[in-house]
Amino acid sequence: MTVQSIIASEKSIVLFDGVCNLCNEAVNFVMRRDPDKNFVFASLQSGIAQELLQYFSKDSKSFDSVVLIKNNQLYKKSRAALEMTRQLKGAWFLLYIFVIVPPFIRNFVYDIVARYRYKWFGRKEVCPMPTPEERERFLEM
Repeated sequence: MTVQSIIASEKSIVLFDGVCNLCNEAVNFVMRRDPDKNFVFASLQSGIAQELLQYFSKDSKSFDSVVLIKNNQLYKKSRAALEMTRQLKGAWFLLYIFVIVPPFIRNFVYDIVARYRYKWFGRKEVCPMPTPEERERFLEM
């Protein structure tokens, strides 16, 4: 699978910090609320994530932001999270109302959580392996 074919697919691509407990729980949260399997995932530490970020000319060494690639657009930080809520089953789409909050305020809060996420939620030594059922939802090269 090439970067261009991944981006051209109709799937929304979520790149996340694979060793962050909070980030892994967020991925599980999204998967449970995405029965149509609109989202696919890759750890920011993976080769495919690095290639996707390079395709969009973004820093591929920073693992402090969730990234969403949807409809050939890249979203980071709070905007990525808000865009994801729009596709989840249930009333989660209502959280999108926070898009009216100026990005510098949303991202200030996001950056605080990102900075302390390992301290508050812990981290893993390595990215956890998805279960066989989840494996189809994760990108590989």
